Parts: sequence; C-alpha cells; structure tokens
Amino acid sequence: MTDQVVGTSGSEAPGASPAPGAARPAFFGRGRELRELRAEIDRAGLDTIAGRGAPRPRVLLIAGAPGSGRSTLAEHLAASLADRYPDGVLRARLTAVDGTALTEGEAARLLLDGLGARTVPGAGDDDLTHALRKELTGRRLLVLLDDAASAEQVDPLMPEGEGTADLLFVAVSRGPLTGLNGVRPCALGGLDVPDALALLESWAGEVRLTVDPRAAEALVERCGAQPAALVLAGGYLAAHPKTSVADLAHRLEQATADGPGGPGELPRTARLSHDALPAAAARTLRLLSFAPAGQVDAHTASALAGASLPTVRTTLRELADLGFLRPEPGLAPGDEPRWTVPTCLQPVLRDLADDHDRPAELQLARARMLERTVRLLHSCRAVTDPEGSPARVALAALPRALRFDTAEAAAAWLERSRAALLASARLAVADGELDTLARRLLAAVVRAMIAHRGEAGAAPDLYPVHGLVLDVAERRRLPREKAAALLNLADLDASTGRTRQALSRYRAALDAARAAHDAVAAGRAMESVAGSYQSLEDWPRAADWYGRALTERLARGEHADAARLYGRLGTVHTYAGQYGEALRQWRAAVAAYRRCGDVAGRARALSEQARVQEYAGRPQESLRTCQEAVQWAREAGDDRLLAALRLRLADTLERLGDPAAAKLHRAAAEQLLAPDAAAGAESGGGQERPDRQDGEGGPDGAEAGWRTGRTPESAGPQVPGVPGAPGGAGGAEGAREPVRTGEAPPAPGERAPQGAGAIRLRNP
Repeated sequence: MTDQVVGTSGSEAPGASPAPGAARPAFFGRGRELRELRAEIDRAGLDTIAGRGAPRPRVLLIAGAPGSGRSTLAEHLAASLADRYPDGVLRARLTAVDGTALTEGEAARLLLDGLGARTVPGAGDDDLTHALRKELTGRRLLVLLDDAASAEQVDPLMPEGEGTADLLFVAVSRGPLTGLNGVRPCALGGLDVPDALALLESWAGEVRLTVDPRAAEALVERCGAQPAALVLAGGYLAAHPKTSVADLAHRLEQATADGPGGPGELPRTARLSHDALPAAAARTLRLLSFAPAGQVDAHTASALAGASLPTVRTTLRELADLGFLRPEPGLAPGDEPRWTVPTCLQPVLRDLADDHDRPAELQLARARMLERTVRLLHSCRAVTDPEGSPARVALAALPRALRFDTAEAAAAWLERSRAALLASARLAVADGELDTLARRLLAAVVRAMIAHRGEAGAAPDLYPVHGLVLDVAERRRLPREKAAALLNLADLDASTGRTRQALSRYRAALDAARAAHDAVAAGRAMESVAGSYQSLEDWPRAADWYGRALTERLARGEHADAARLYGRLGTVHTYAGQYGEALRQWRAAVAAYRRCGDVAGRARALSEQARVQEYAGRPQESLRTCQEAVQWAREAGDDRLLAALRLRLADTLERLGDPAAAKLHRAAAEQLLAPDAAAGAESGGGQERPDRQDGEGGPDGAEAGWRTGRTPESAGPQVPGVPGAPGGAGGAEGAREPVRTGEAPPAPGERAPQGAGAIRLRNP
C-alpha cells in the first residue's frame, strides 16, 4: 500500500498510550467515500448512459495526494468486497519507489506473476498486455492498481467483451486519470475532525487529547487532517510523553514551510520527527530511503547503516513506533520482522539524506548494502550444492546471519526478496559508480535463481538481468562480458521464437567475442548464427556458418567439437536435400569420433548416416550401416540407442521384404525398452511408444513428410531420450545447442544448458 494508516486495536487501559509495537487498526473514517464507491459498482456507467453498452470491466478511481490514506481506503474496500469477488484480489503498484512510472508491459508482468501465469522471457508490452487480458477474462476478480500515474498505464490492462463484466478495477492515483472513459473519481481530502482525532488518539492515547481538546483540533489542522501526517504526529507524542499536544501544534506552526521534502503538512511533520531522533537513528532512517523496493529488514538496514544487527533491530522497532515504517503482514512464527517504508515518505527521506549526508557516505552505504546482498546470494546458491562440496564448506565458515539452514529456507528467501533483488540490480546499474559491485550482484542473481528455479523457471526474470549486464559491459567497454550477455539474450530470444532478433544478437556477440580474443565465445556465436539460419530454413547460410565454425575448431585441434560440427553440417545438407554431401559429412563425423575414441558418438553418427542413406534410396547401404551402428552401440552400452537402432533395422528389413528378421529386431528393441517401461508404469507416467509416424517408410515417405511441413528427421523410429534419435547428435535440435563461454562444449549427443545462465559472467 502506498500510504498505510496504522492505529491501535489493543486492550490497553483507558487513556493509556499504546505499548511500543502494539497492533493498531488500519482504518479510520472514510465512511462516506466507502458508501459512494460501493454504490458506484452497481450504478450504470457513463458508457451505458451514453448508449454504448458496457464492454469493459467497471473501474473505480480513488484520487488523493500521497499521505491521504488513498491506498488504505482501496485495501479496505477490497476487503469489504471479498464475497463478491471469490477469485480474490490482484495487486500491482504502477510507480516504483523512486517515482518512475512502470510501463504497461511491466505492470502486466506483475499482474501475470500474481496470477501464477508463466510469462515469455523478453516479451514486448503488447504481448504481455494481451496475455493479461486473456487471463483475466472469465474471472470474478478485483484488480487493485496502486499509484497509477496515467490512464495509459491502466487502459491496456483491461479486457473487453464477454467474460469481463465480473471484473472490478480499483485504481489509486494522485488525481483524475484523463482518458479513462466512464470513470467517476472519488477525491480524497483530509479526514473529518472526529476521525482524525480518533486516529491521533490511537497513537498518543486518550488522555493527551481530552485534557486539551482545542489543542488536539489545532494539531489536526496543522497536519491538514492527512492520515500519514497524523500518524507521525501521534508517534512523536507517544515517543515524547512530556511534550503536550499544544507544544507539538505550536512547533509545527513555527516549522519552516520549505525544506527537504518540499512544502506541505506531511514533509513538515516528517522533518520535525526526524530532527528529534538521536543522530544514529536519524541517519539510519535517512538511509532506509535506499532500501530496494522500499522493503526493509535487519540485514538491509544493518548494511546501509554499518551497524550491528541487534542495534539495528532496536532502531527499526523504534522507527515503526514513530510511524516511519509499517510492518509487513503474513510473517510466519520465527520469521525475521520485515517492514516497508511508505512511498509517501520516500521523497522526504531522500531529500533529508541529500541535505544531511555527504555523497561519498551515501555511496558507501549503497556499496555495503550491495555487498551484503551478494554474500546472501552466494549463500543462497551454495546451500543447493551437495554436502561436503567446496561451496558448502565455504558456506559453513560464513557468519550465522549470512547462512541458510536448508535449501527450502534459501528458496523462500529468494522468492520473498525477488522484487527487492531485481530493484537492487537496476539501481546498482543506474548508479554508474558501482559497476564492479553491480557486475558481481548480477552474476550472483543469475546463479541463485537458476540454482533454485531452473533455467526455464528463472528466464522471465533473468532476461532483464542479462540486459543490465549488457548495459554495464557497454558502459565499461568489456567486450567479453558483452558477448556473454548478448549470447544469453539471444538464447532466450531463440527459445521464444524471435529467431531474427536472436540472429542479430548472435552476430553482435561474435563481433564482441572477436574483440575480446575469446575463441570459445566466438565459436559458440558462430554455431548459434548457423543454428539461427537453420531455424529460418536458410540452408546455404547455415552450412556456410557451420563450416566456418568447423574450420576454427580444426585449427585449434578440437577434434571432438569438429566431429559434432561435421554432424550438424550433415543435418543441414539433409534438410536441403543434398544427400550426397550429407553422407560425406556424416562419414567425416564417424571418422572424427573414431579418432577421439568416442564409441557412443561413433554409433550415433553411423545411425544418422544410415538415416540419410535411407532418404537417398539406398536401403541396402542403410542396412549395412545400421548393423555396424548396432555393434558400436552395444559396445558403448547405450541400451536406448541400441533399441532405436534395432527399430530402424526392423523398418529397413520390412521394406527389403524380410518381415521375420524385422520381427526379431523389434522384439529385441522392446526387451531393451522394458525396464524403462516398468519404471514409467511405477511412476504413473507410462512409456511412450516408439511407433512409426507419418512420413515414414523410405524416401517417398520422407518426401511426403517434407511436403506436409515436417522434416526428414520426423521419419523413422522415435525413442524418447535417445540422442541418436531425432534431435540427437547432429540433429536439428542439436544444431541449436549452445556451449558455455569458458567451458568445454557438451559431449556428443548431450544437451547443453539453454538460455539464461548458459554463459558464465566473469567477476572482475
């Protein structure tokens, strides 16, 4: 919530001030506004009155200045309407704590995350808003959009047509959202005097107000009856029991109208309360304005202030009792307390920091916070390693405050801190003066997210992280890291079908890798360029780029990689229908695997050679090659590959008119697959049948497959998980396998990690 109004709901003695940390009720007054908003839901909209029907959800707009309690009112309204919207409340804040308005795509991604919908890495604004509108249609849901800056943020998020009548959008903004049709804004001013006094009483106690009611009313007037200012005034009175209400009202009247945070009742009250704090607590309060996403815990505050955890915990409780922080709800027993800095106070605290602290001190505080975050991320990733591993040994040596007991606890912290971590990354890069720390933070975020969520699960969050890496690399002229970032971004583009965008980035990565004299990254980029052309079915260019990559590998004596590239060349020529050239490349691959002593790779290459011979109308040669492949697969001990080859032999023998021999090979294949089938049955998944598919049955069948849009690799037996089957060594999928910068490429037929994190971000 933007402007949390907290009060008391304890059972204190009449007239007593609430105990520090006591729970307070979150809502006072606004009865008239609530009635108007509820009535507005059922009232005919302006579109209906104009005869345009109601093609969109109803929209309620709560408009008020920061500190007016606008977000609290929206939350209270949402809670009171829970029975009407059984699918729940979906929330998103449309303005960051630094005042930057989110784009419509960023807002849509937040809402999609709230719905648990998977988002496409790197998707554009239009794609994200379309996906959101589709997800919202048909639901009975209340969507709360806090701190909206303009109608352009809200309008694209709302679906139209059937299935949208049961949606309610509640937007919170500073003023009317011009351009949002059919909306009557509910404008908020100050609280009514009785409600304002009740709020003040919940903090300062009944006696302080009843002994001097005129002074209490004067204090309400000095605060503009604004809830956030009243909370700070009440917190001040509670912390200074010898200060009368009249004294505080007089001090506010005499306070400078203009100062850090600007004019207004809220900045003036905040400055007065800040100035009354001890120096250390006041400094900590100012530095909390740098907390990522406004989220504060003891670790963050300790790093910012450079103070011990016990000291900071005490300070945070005191600041919460003063009304500067609001507790985060939903904490489990034993959890470290967490707070949020209300966004209405963020500008005031930032201005106070600029006014009181030297720039070097502020930069040092940010650096300490980033360093603490990096260490926590390293710990978060290390806890996923096996017991006794070097990472776990190093983890055990860390201070207790920087360790996670279990992988589950680390994963929970990572998910809970996700928004703050991404905000930290953005702020670190935007700072421009802490690029070394920013690079370490980005690398740690990538590793931790992949360790806990996997590459696919982390991809939507890591796409912007790789973009930040690219920004830093370009700013600092780091070609090697630029190549790594471009490769990662291109991988994610390719995985989501944006092949031409991926191709452009792969070529840029190649230029950067050459500038860095990084032969491994350059080879990876060349292979990826070739794979992109292959995906675009530009066979000549794909063959040309695979050939360039092959030349580089041969020049460096990397024979295993050369064998893999021979296979990819064979695949491309097969796609192009150049079976003679494809056979030449596969024979070269077989010879290369033989020189490397890779028995399994040799068997797979022979299998692909037999496939091409079948396409070329040479069944007898295909039979002999396949029989040789069976021998090498048996020697390699690869039962699944052996099963796939026996099924291929069976198909070939049937076409050659030997059904008896075909039956024997098929039975042998089924026997080899039986253990996997039994394991699948035990797990409830069953075993996929390696049945023949359309387009199978020799060259003619393969050509039929081509005409229906399928590739030659669609023909022949399909055995799940067999690298020698379609998508294996040298296959179409294999052509797009990336290799990690700074690491050995994948073994023949082995799938290398795709997408985010495939490139190691080197620490400076």
